Amino acid sequence: MKFDQMYQSDELVLSVEIFPPKTEKGVRLLFEELEHIKRHQPAFISVTYGAGGSTRQRTLDLVKAVRHRIDIETVPHLTCVGASQSDLSTFLDDAEAQGAENIVALRGDPPKGETVFRPAADGFGHANELVAFIRQRTDFGIAVAGYPEGHQECKDWQKDIAYLKQKVDAGADLVLTQLFYDNTAFFRFREAAVQAGIHVPIVPGILPIVKFKQVQRITALCGATIPDQLTTRLIAYPDDSHDQKEAGLAYAVEQCQELLDDDVPGLHIFSLNNGHITSRLVNALSDYF
Repeated sequence: MKFDQMYQSDELVLSVEIFPPKTEKGVRLLFEELEHIKRHQPAFISVTYGAGGSTRQRTLDLVKAVRHRIDIETVPHLTCVGASQSDLSTFLDDAEAQGAENIVALRGDPPKGETVFRPAADGFGHANELVAFIRQRTDFGIAVAGYPEGHQECKDWQKDIAYLKQKVDAGADLVLTQLFYDNTAFFRFREAAVQAGIHVPIVPGILPIVKFKQVQRITALCGATIPDQLTTRLIAYPDDSHDQKEAGLAYAVEQCQELLDDDVPGLHIFSLNNGHITSRLVNALSDYF
């Protein structure tokens, strides 16, 4: 089922993001976690790949394995990083041959150690170019990223909305947002997007905090902020302790409840391959899903 069909009804749509593990043990543990997630019947699971396209083939392998073993629509990510148009075409052909119907199209971050994004030879430097390329070559449903607090490389927040409009106009069917912890930022972003003429579903991306220092590193890289009140709640406990995990999960529940009460079309949960926490979060939201 394609993205536009998933979001055409009034039912809330649950989706989950995972990444390819580096070891066979990691793969085994991931599939154990996916059994927790499967019980909640997510509409789709998206699969990232590493910096510079370093796990591109492993992403396709994992997409295929999840689709067949868990029987859930599984969606590969595709970025411009380190990829020529020939590379992108091969990836799209392989994904289509595996039975994919959707794709998450991203520009991607500069490789580790670099601060400026540089497209590959004969590649693309912007996500809207990638979306247009995919739309021209395939009939995939296409999701793109949105940034409630602005992209870390774009200092002009309104210009960032204009860039999002370009991606949608190029053929995107769905916006999945970057993680955020202040719902006010999401509501402001959504309102500005609608005013700019963006009318595809805008789905909030949620990352429950189970290790505060880990999420501090992630937010530092992506430009998201952690509200002072949340920081205060979390630093009251040792990092990665049971109590800190419970405090982070409780905040995620509160955050999701407010979002769901304000008519979001669903939630996209960044699991970090921790399906147990994802499952607990969705269990706490059983009045909605």
